[in-house]
Amino acid sequence: MGRTTAGAQGDVVVFLIGMRVNHFWAVHRWLPVFFAMPMMLRELNADRSLGLLHHILLTSSPRNYVVVQYWESKEKLLAYAASPQRRHHPWWARVNRYVRKSGGHVGLWHETYVVPEGSYETIYGDMPAQGLGKAYGIAGLKDGVQAQDRLKV
Repeated sequence: MGRTTAGAQGDVVVFLIGMRVNHFWAVHRWLPVFFAMPMMLRELNADRSLGLLHHILLTSSPRNYVVVQYWESKEKLLAYAASPQRRHHPWWARVNRYVRKSGGHVGLWHETYVVPEGSYETIYGDMPAQGLGKAYGIAGLKDGVQAQDRLKV
């Protein structure tokens, strides 16, 4: 396998979305929110033209869940979020109602990063691609090229 890097070129769009279960006993308040994301991810994976390249589900505890998403462009991310024909738009309205009614039983957050070319760097050593490499494919590393050479910022 050797040493490889992500094959990304141009800007990279990373979207993080998370949920925190504040009160486990209020399952009826947080479970619908929890199940909304997999439905959207299935829709996005079924139609690659929508722009989602790859996603990873992470958890830091039984109450904190994060989905890391890699997108083709910020335009495709925003178009998906705003489209009334896609699952996000109606589910977001429903999830907002659940969160408002939940009385603090569930919390949501998201962050969007548009990372300019030359401002990201990846290395995979003797392992399959992860994260950015999974989204964009991998490429071989040139001998003698260091991280500071790949980062242009």
